[in-house]
Amino acid sequence: MKKTKLILMIIFILVGKSLFAQYAHFLESGSIEFEKRVNMYALIEKGITQNSSGIIVQAFEAYKKAQPQFLTLNSTLTFSKDKSLYIPAANGNNNLAVNFFGNRPASSQINTVANDLTLKTSTIQKQVYEETFLVSDSLRKIKWKITDEMRDIAGFQCRRANGLMMDSIYIVAFYTDMIPLSSGPESFSGLPGMILGVALPYENVTWFATKVTEKPVPANNVAAPTKGKPVNNLSFQAILSDLFKNQRSASDLLKEYML
Repeated sequence: MKKTKLILMIIFILVGKSLFAQYAHFLESGSIEFEKRVNMYALIEKGITQNSSGIIVQAFEAYKKAQPQFLTLNSTLTFSKDKSLYIPAANGNNNLAVNFFGNRPASSQINTVANDLTLKTSTIQKQVYEETFLVSDSLRKIKWKITDEMRDIAGFQCRRANGLMMDSIYIVAFYTDMIPLSSGPESFSGLPGMILGVALPYENVTWFATKVTEKPVPANNVAAPTKGKPVNNLSFQAILSDLFKNQRSASDLLKEYML
């Protein structure tokens, strides 16, 4: 009897999976609205040392009394078949921390990212001060480890993956296989489905989808940007290293621009 029940249970499980696969609806094209949240208190505090002037410390205390802890920025990811295009929205804010402490990449959005999953390449338009670069290279390499943890994001059941990139940046990501495109916000990719949530705990920033819309997407809506000085990752890093070599926060700036 026990053996019969076990066999029936296995049959039910297999039939259930087959029916789910048969009737599941996968999104092949559409757009995803993302919200980027930056912990400005933590970000500013990292730059304050024992040698910082009293004016900086006083400005930070005043900022905490007048401004919210988190800065919110918006962006849109458009996807179709094997391509995606991530475009940040105009900041549209007058954040005091950005104005007083400097408009660093961590507290802004400088990247327009086009991924071609067939060619396994990315084209990233980056704004560095007044200059625009066009960084063309292979897709970013991230070491992923998929877990069993699940989370609902924008109406999709997403699975957690932990990752490591640039040798030292720890990533927590959530992806859904209901959007069968290995892409995500910014240049995060490499998982078996669309990434709808990303957290960089030690960088004090997150990206999470707030709305997913299924719709036809013309090819020109996922076309890669073309404006900017053409470089690859290595040459771009060399340019940044030279640009920031005399700055106290050179390593932080380099990391933020390379993200």
